[in-house]
Amino acid sequence: MKGKHIAFAALFGLMVVGSGLARLRPVPASETSAAGMQMDMSGADMGVPSYHAYALKPPFPATLDPKQFPDALNQNVYALAAKIKPVLYQQPCYCYCDRHAGHKSLLDCFAGTHGSECDVCQREAVLSYQLTKKGKTPEQIRAAIIHGDWKSVNMSPFSMETSGR
Repeated sequence: MKGKHIAFAALFGLMVVGSGLARLRPVPASETSAAGMQMDMSGADMGVPSYHAYALKPPFPATLDPKQFPDALNQNVYALAAKIKPVLYQQPCYCYCDRHAGHKSLLDCFAGTHGSECDVCQREAVLSYQLTKKGKTPEQIRAAIIHGDWKSVNMSPFSMETSGR
């Protein structure tokens, strides 16, 4: 009987260790950053989402026309996105649309309707615009996004009919 308890304890220990290892995944060098890593709700490392580390040369991909949206928030956010396409091209998107929609950067969110449906994309775009207006580089903006500064962006001014942006 004692042997069964030892075998059970050993098996249980392996299961516990194994379940912890299952959460780990190799993070490609393209997803690592000295600025930090994003964690999902379980604490597993999700890595930095896809982005381009280099400046985009014209012609820039088109963003959707803000006038096609019936609400002020999307009209304003898409208008801002259109003004800073080269900056958005160099930013990750923490809704992880790179994994579920194949996006390569935050700019892809505004080339289609995804940005109109996603609070994360909208907040990151507004933060990118605000920091661009303050003279920050795309690299500095990316560090702020990775840090999570987008989470505290006040979106209420962008929900007004005329945001004046």
